[in-house]
Amino acid sequence: MIKDILVHLDGGDRDPLRIGAALNLAKRFGSRLTGLFARSENMPAALVARRASDAYEAAAKHSEEQFQAAAATSGVTVRWWRLAHGETGHVLHETLVASRFHDLVVLGQHHEGKDAPEELVEHIILQSGRPALVLPAVGTYPTIGTNVLVAWNGGREAARALHDAIPLVAGAENVEILTVRGQPAGKPGEGVPLPPLSIHDHLAVHGVAVTREVLAGEDIGVMDLLLSRAFDQGADLLVMGAHGGYHLPFFKGAGTRHILKHMTLPVLMAH
Repeated sequence: MIKDILVHLDGGDRDPLRIGAALNLAKRFGSRLTGLFARSENMPAALVARRASDAYEAAAKHSEEQFQAAAATSGVTVRWWRLAHGETGHVLHETLVASRFHDLVVLGQHHEGKDAPEELVEHIILQSGRPALVLPAVGTYPTIGTNVLVAWNGGREAARALHDAIPLVAGAENVEILTVRGQPAGKPGEGVPLPPLSIHDHLAVHGVAVTREVLAGEDIGVMDLLLSRAFDQGADLLVMGAHGGYHLPFFKGAGTRHILKHMTLPVLMAH
């Protein structure tokens, strides 16, 4: 269940879109929505002193006004939080702690000029223990979860992300599973055979109908395939485990960072 949502705000020009998307989700699930203002300090003196500069205070006030105005006619129960100052360690730690007290965290993709630590999104995904819905730095997203692409390799991270996303994908018009085809675990007849495992069957119990499954060989660039497939299908949500094994020919976590850098649609990640 998604009953308590946190949306991160930093005073940037993408905040209104993030607020709008978070409010729509809160209305859909009957959730409470908390707006958390947390951004990097730009004034060296205030940064050293670990206090808010006048610019930081002005940005926080503007963000609160923006958040409250958007929520005023939504019918959603909301609350407003802000951090005391913008020292990087403070922003990372306090945003992380706040995330752990919510069912879903809504974040924005990092981009040039964004007043938040570059590592914030990945830090929350890896350390919060909560699913993170990351919204892209371009475009708009009027719907989230009507046309879904799921990256599935049967691993722990993929399982965590998929099950965290079930409330979002329940009732979706289209759910497509992209599976990485691995090598068989043993020779035919070796050991005790597993029961017939099917992700389609499991999702059907939750009322989620999978319309298509695509098998990708290990020699394919899986992250680029995911993004290409999402674009071709017009998906409005990508679900994937973060820092999981997707048979990438380079170090663990590179695939997650690739998606976070090149994403063009909302992505739900969990670790």
